[in-house]
Amino acid sequence: MGRATELARQISWYWATLMGDNHYRRYVEHRRRSHPDEPVVSEREYWRMRHIATESNPGSRCC
Repeated sequence: MGRATELARQISWYWATLMGDNHYRRYVEHRRRSHPDEPVVSEREYWRMRHIATESNPGSRCC
């Protein structure tokens, strides 16, 4: 059962990463590690800034 549990955990992590669920958590970890004296924006503000950046710099998106 341990192997099945580990596989389920890995699939869950992959799916969360693919869907963007881990992005804000990674952002917060980065900010606290690299810029500890600066404030961290809320998750709502983080996603707003990300969407604005994506729209203003579409890069290689197909649509």
